[in-house]
Amino acid sequence: MPSEFESCPMLFTNPAQRDLFVSAKSTTAIPARHPLVRDALIQASLDPQVRSLEFVPAATVGATQVALNAIVVVRDDGRFHLDVVEARQVRDVEMEGLFLIALDDLKLVPLTLTADDITRQPRFANAKTVWAYRFHTVGIEMRMRVLSVLTEDGPLQLGCLLKRTRGPRDPAPAVMALACSDLLELDIISRPLGPATMVRSRS
Repeated sequence: MPSEFESCPMLFTNPAQRDLFVSAKSTTAIPARHPLVRDALIQASLDPQVRSLEFVPAATVGATQVALNAIVVVRDDGRFHLDVVEARQVRDVEMEGLFLIALDDLKLVPLTLTADDITRQPRFANAKTVWAYRFHTVGIEMRMRVLSVLTEDGPLQLGCLLKRTRGPRDPAPAVMALACSDLLELDIISRPLGPATMVRSRS
């Protein structure tokens, strides 16, 4: 039996594919050409309130097919259309009206974010740090050790969790990767990532 496994998004090789975003919460590959959109998706992937990320390419309003290219953020409190101000698509008045009608028909509430919202610290830097480990291979023994400790004694501070799970390998990269896989929660909002960061199991 293999001693290690990896659960991670596929690697994209051509430029068009590299514009696609995939995470443990996405139901399909999501176009994310604008860097702020990609950063918003990373943060949503690490947000414990977000259940899933969806993409709606088009919808029908009356007899008209309307290009939406809408990113849908499904949270505990509803379904939202991710609206990054700096990345908004330019539409004429008629198409903008149809676009808004389509969103209303789909019962999507705008989740409007600006560059200042997305780059607010410490979440911005924390999310990038955690996401850098999304392809890290986590051995089954390490995975079970981390999740068992959190299930039995969590939530725990990150420093305490790392001490409890330390072995031949540094457990920190595994903890980051498990957060990217939606198996545990890291508090990336309250303070810079460090020993006092709170960690919780997702189960």
